[in-house]
Amino acid sequence: MSFKKTLNCLIVEDEPLATEVLEDFIAQVPFLDLKATSTDALQALEVLRKQHIDVMFLDIHLPRLKGIDFLKSLHQGPKVILTTAYDQYAIDAFALDVVDYLLKPITFSRFLKAVNKLDKQTSSLSIPINDLAPSPKQDHRPYLFFNENKKMVRVYIDDILYIESLKDYCKIHTTSGYLVTRGHLQNMVQQFQKYNFLRVHRSFLVPIDKISAFSAGDITIGSHTIPIGRSYKELVNNKLNDFFRF
Repeated sequence: MSFKKTLNCLIVEDEPLATEVLEDFIAQVPFLDLKATSTDALQALEVLRKQHIDVMFLDIHLPRLKGIDFLKSLHQGPKVILTTAYDQYAIDAFALDVVDYLLKPITFSRFLKAVNKLDKQTSSLSIPINDLAPSPKQDHRPYLFFNENKKMVRVYIDDILYIESLKDYCKIHTTSGYLVTRGHLQNMVQQFQKYNFLRVHRSFLVPIDKISAFSAGDITIGSHTIPIGRSYKELVNNKLNDFFRF
């Protein structure tokens, strides 16, 4: 398959894991060429001044200047695909004529649907999803991809027992073992909020439906005992009592 035009891309994202996922997705699409990444809007503005950028993958929650405000400040700019963990900005975003609005965690198939909108009039820019990501059977189990040793590894949400912080890395314990990926636990908290995960300690994030027992000081998941941090006790106790309807 040949492409008449390559689109120069810029990623504006302050979360390293989210940046790595987008970098990997872009690398798999023949008509996309990643030119730069920025961790905030002001860095991105410098890139736009120095390079020709066709499409910008823009996070909404950025330091210093939010993505929506940055977008409003641009008189002329590249086509924009917004990436965010929050859905409440969708109306404002589409009023600014963005190409698409991607909710994190972003799957590769959803990413492809977005980039296929970049030039509907140019059929050469369109690439069928099935050509790049064949899937004879649809898998309805939710999953996320995590970067481990420069390889994107699929992890099913219902396989996760708990997530442990290792400073700049997180150790994801699953029913079949574990993997270690770069990133802070706070980023994981935001990513897993929609899957009913609860932070019970500065170093531990757990899926509520995997808890088999708990007390004032710890919780049990399978054969694992996980401490409840002192500053988290009230929040955890209220959440668990509400969840289990005590």
